[in-house]
Amino acid sequence: MHMFNPPHPGEVLRDYLEGVSVTDAAIALKITRTQLSRILNAHAAITADMALRLSSLLGTSAEMWVDMQSEYELWQASQKPRPIIEPLQRHSLCT
Repeated sequence: MHMFNPPHPGEVLRDYLEGVSVTDAAIALKITRTQLSRILNAHAAITADMALRLSSLLGTSAEMWVDMQSEYELWQASQKPRPIIEPLQRHSLCT
């Protein structure tokens, strides 16, 4: 895992859509303006379905969007307190 604060993929998407209205982009993606706005404002994740739509619309790979979302979520989770988890010890069934 990288040790930096990756941007939400919606921020990156905002750059890709520069000069295009949210309404027009939403229509092209066949989603509501509200759905796209939530992604652009980092209030919703990019799902696999959305990654495929973005791939078709922008000529990017779906994996790029899914990877960005995963990196973002992993970093966010790593910043929250978690219980200490001890490694699983292998136990021999026959001694």
